[in-house]
Amino acid sequence: MTLEEVRSQDTVPESTARMQGAGKALHELLLSAQRQGCLTAGVYESAKVLNVDPDNVTFCVLAADEEDEGDIALQIHFTLIQAFCCENDIDIVRVGDVQRLAAIVGAGDEAGAPGDLHCILISNPNEDTWKDPALEKLNLFCEESRSVNDWVPSITLPE
Repeated sequence: MTLEEVRSQDTVPESTARMQGAGKALHELLLSAQRQGCLTAGVYESAKVLNVDPDNVTFCVLAADEEDEGDIALQIHFTLIQAFCCENDIDIVRVGDVQRLAAIVGAGDEAGAPGDLHCILISNPNEDTWKDPALEKLNLFCEESRSVNDWVPSITLPE
């Protein structure tokens, strides 16, 4: 047995629990941010906010389903948003289930089709720093991920 195999055996339960905790924290953060009116959804809307007031943005979520992986334009937007977030010290995560995200945020048009949830920004509701336990958990999750060179970690949302 190699050292890598031993390490992977030890970290699987820990990383699964860590991932579940991050997913639950993201769920809580999205609901809280939506209640406070500090959630921006949409690639273009998010780009506008990042351009105008990046210091007010505290967290970024990029979401794409499997069928979105072939969308070159969306992938270019993701790359630019990731670079901007990294440059401005904004924590960022990826989510692989846009439908689940739509269920949490409740975004969509009158026909029930989900709006553009490929990028969601969470901003400070006022000039004071927003203290939210879920945001602090996610900031720690992102910091731990960066320490192992995972700059944009993926999170699975809870059912």
